[in-house]
This record gives sequence, structure tokens and C-alpha cells, in this order.
Amino acid sequence: MIRFITHWPICCLLTAAPLLAATPQPVLAIYYHGNILTGVGLGQTHGQRATAIAVGGHEIVAVGNDATILRQKQPGTKVFDLKGAFVMPGINDAHVHMAYAGQNKLAVDLTGSTSLADMLSRVRAAAEHALPGQWLLGGGWDHTLWTRQALPTRQDLDTVSHGHPAFFVRVDGHIAVANSAALALSGVTKQTPNPPGSQFDHDAHGELTGIVREGGALDLIQQHVPPPTPEMRRQAILLALDDAAAQGVTSVQDNSSWDDFLVYQDLEREGRLTVRVTEWLRFEDPVTLLEAHRAAHPATDRMLHTGMLKGFMDGSLGSRTASLLAPYADDPGNSGLPRYQQAQLDAMTKERVAAGFQIGFHAIGDRAVEMALNAFAAAAKDTPDFSAKRERIEHSQVVEPQDIPRYKALGVVASMQPSHLLTDMNWAQARLGPQRERHAYAWKAFLDAGVPLAFGTDYPVEPINPFRGIYAGVTRSNEAGTRTYFPQDKLTIGQVLFAYTQGSAYAEFAETYKGRLAPGYVADFIVLDRDLTRVPAPEILKTRVLRTVVDGRAVYQAPGTKGE
Repeated sequence: MIRFITHWPICCLLTAAPLLAATPQPVLAIYYHGNILTGVGLGQTHGQRATAIAVGGHEIVAVGNDATILRQKQPGTKVFDLKGAFVMPGINDAHVHMAYAGQNKLAVDLTGSTSLADMLSRVRAAAEHALPGQWLLGGGWDHTLWTRQALPTRQDLDTVSHGHPAFFVRVDGHIAVANSAALALSGVTKQTPNPPGSQFDHDAHGELTGIVREGGALDLIQQHVPPPTPEMRRQAILLALDDAAAQGVTSVQDNSSWDDFLVYQDLEREGRLTVRVTEWLRFEDPVTLLEAHRAAHPATDRMLHTGMLKGFMDGSLGSRTASLLAPYADDPGNSGLPRYQQAQLDAMTKERVAAGFQIGFHAIGDRAVEMALNAFAAAAKDTPDFSAKRERIEHSQVVEPQDIPRYKALGVVASMQPSHLLTDMNWAQARLGPQRERHAYAWKAFLDAGVPLAFGTDYPVEPINPFRGIYAGVTRSNEAGTRTYFPQDKLTIGQVLFAYTQGSAYAEFAETYKGRLAPGYVADFIVLDRDLTRVPAPEILKTRVLRTVVDGRAVYQAPGTKGE
């Protein structure tokens, strides 16, 4: 018996559904001759298996063996031979930024830049084709991947931007670099004060470097950037949806804007929404606006609805803006940038909990986590059933061991992204020091304390490919397999798959209809080229999605495979 399930809240321990539906239902498709992981019992073992499933209009009608399910074939039922392929519930990515990812693809995509020179060459190429006065925009750069690991500067951009205002966000979204033209157009000078919880970097002579850190400072630049047109928003989201479907992601819990949510609504009406979307709202918005947005689209719509309120406690470790209780080991004068004062945060949290909103706080540093837990504890005093609210802390990367039981006591979900470790292990000790890093990315410690886990990717901070995270979860090793990071927090494959499916569903109050292949659950599943529970861990990284099915229809078919 694995401890993962024994500590899970009682409301998550669903009784296994019967293999066959009680009454005849229309059967539109049958998939048979498969190796099907149903998700029932997942976490206790590798879960129950079947060989065939029958699909109605939007839900699973029956699950069982080939002979039993094929007998349910009706006139017009499509029948698909899986040829022994592995099938599992679709991935529910608990933390993404779909619009930002798609907009990066349409702008100057700096993802994977191998050096400052590589980054600047991409900017130069864009500048040479830009219209007069056009802003050069984009993101995805990560200086920790470069040999020198020095941040880019406005002077660097000035040499290649040909006078165009230029503004490029780091891969984590928490800092950016602006050139001199962008700073001038935004009215930012070396005398501009730092907005609360944010910062403009200066060099030794007091001059702006072009590095802009966190919310208020970023906003001073971004408010001067021409917003994307409706057509650009639509194109960006379609690109991100295609990316998700190709990687076996059938549900996303998304942090985009309200304008992007309206694009999702249009796509749903047109039948072009290929991934289920739970859209987060902004914690800092007035409660009256939040209530209006919540009422604008019914929560009963299983394809698209609003969800939790997303609030930011701090920044990121890579940018050294995550808020820590003690200074950074490699920057002793810096403990990060907290976004709130505790009293203000407590008051806002109480008000929004009282209005019936679920809240998820971005908190990466241990100080930020402590502030989030303090705010939840303050709200819990006025809320008798607080632990049922399933409040969340997004990332939960650096957490004091004594704070983990507070998650359990308050019913807080740890929403984490294992693939971050693949990147961060290269510099985590430098940032945190040898003692503090021992308690970072502590997935198993949370499970052992009975804290629910929901897994995601933080796309596009990391690729939306879930198999990188699954590999990281079971190995805590880099992709080359040459380094392992504190293996005591490894998970079993069953625990990891649960967190990417049923754990994520629990975090959004959807565990009664998502995350399993059982009668009455939505017909969201993926067909893979290998059994993730039976291959050596390095083979997980090579996984190929053959088919993605959402709401009963195929939304992705791998090139070279037989279609419907």
C-alpha cells in the first residue's frame, strides 16, 4: 500500500465505478484491443486495467474487456483497433499560461537562446523586418542557460534594435529587459521610484540597466505596449491549443486575461475548443468585477468556465525575485521581492473567501509561502468549512519543513511543476545554499504529510510536454541522467500520474467527472506509444502521443498514424 492514497482527503477516494453502465446508452465509438489504464485505484497500485472502452456523446459509457464492450456496438458505432497501445486518462495541466505561450510564438521567440549573442541575433533579425515605430516584443530568454549567466542590458538591445522600442520578458515572466527607446517612451528614468514589490535595476553609476523586475515596474512599461489585436489573440490561443493537444493535454488550468477568455468562448461556440479550459481570474481585481466575470459563464460548462483567483506573492528563483526568509546564498544583500504586506493580504483574502472564491497564490520562496499560509489561516478563522475550499499554493518550491503540516491543516493543495527541477537543479544550490535546498521541490514530503498534489508544467516557462515532468517526478534526475537532486523526494509512477490527472482534477473541484476512464466520466483520453508504468524511466522522455481524444472526439492524430 502506497502512502500517497492513504493520506488523500476522503472526498477524493471515489468508489470504483461499475464496469458497465446500468442502462443502455448511445455508443458512438468503441476502442478495443488496448492496454488501458483506467485510473481507478491509481496511486494505491498502478491502477485497474481494461482492454476496451465505449464512448457516448461526451462521456465514457462502459469499460471492460473486448468481448463485453464489442457487444455494445450499435448501428453507426465507429470501432477502433488500438493494436495493443497504451491508453490513459488525458493529462490535466494544473498551471499554464496559454495566451502568453501563443503570443511568444507570434513575436520574437527567444526560447532556447544559447547565449546573449544568440538572443541578440534573433532580435536583430526581427528589427530588420519591423515596420517604422513598431515595438519589438517577445520572451523566453533564460540567462541561466548561458555560459556567463549575465543578464542582458538595454545597451545590448540598443545595438541590434535599430531604434525600435524593444521589450523582452524572461522565460519565467517575472523580469524583462527593455531597451533605451522603450524606457524613454514609458517615461522611466533613473529617478523613477520603484513601485511596491518591484524594481528597476541600476548599475554602479546609478544608470538604468534595462532590467525590470516584477509587477508594478513591468506594468509601467507594458501599459505603453500596443495590445494584441483580437485576431492576434485568437491566433496565439489556437497555436497554444494545438501544442497542448499534440502533447496529450486534455485539460488546462489557465492564467490568461479576460480578453483571452472571450476568445475561448468564441472558439467553443465554433466547435474549435480542443482542450478543456478552467480560466483563472485576477486576485487583485475588485470583488464586484470578479463576481461579474464568474457569472458571465456557467460553471456547469465542463469545456470552459472560470475558476480560482490567482494572486502573486513573489517572483522566481531564476530571477532572484522569489521572496525568501533569509538572503540568497549567491546574493547576500537580496531576499527577493514580496508583493504584499501581510495585513493587506489578509484583508483581501478574507473578503474574497467570504465571496465564495477559491484562491491560488503563486509562492516560490519560503517567505512567500509563509505569507500565503498566514493569509489562509486568517481567513479560516471566519470560515467554519475552510478546509473544504481547496485553497492552493502554486509552485511551493522552497518551503520550511514546519510549514508543510500547515498545508494539511488548512486543506491547501500544493500545485507544483516537476519539470521545473530539470532546469533549476543547475543553480538551485547557488541560490539557496546546501541546507535550504534540501527542502526544495519536496513532492514526497507533501504527500507523506497528507497534502494533495496537483501537477502541471507552467507552460511556457517549461514546455507543455508532460512527459518531462513525469520523468522528473520518478527520477529527480536531469534529462541526461547524470545528476540526481535529493532522491528522497522521488515519487512512484502511480503517484505522479495521479497528480497529473486526478490530483489536478481535485484541485479544480472536477474529480467527479475528470481524471478516470469510467462510466460517467468525460471521454478525455490519450493513446501513447509506450506504457509509462512499465518502461525504464529514461524511456518516458521519448514518449510519443498517437492520439488525443477530448469530449469524445479526436483532436490530435500523430503524423503517419491511421486516422478515423
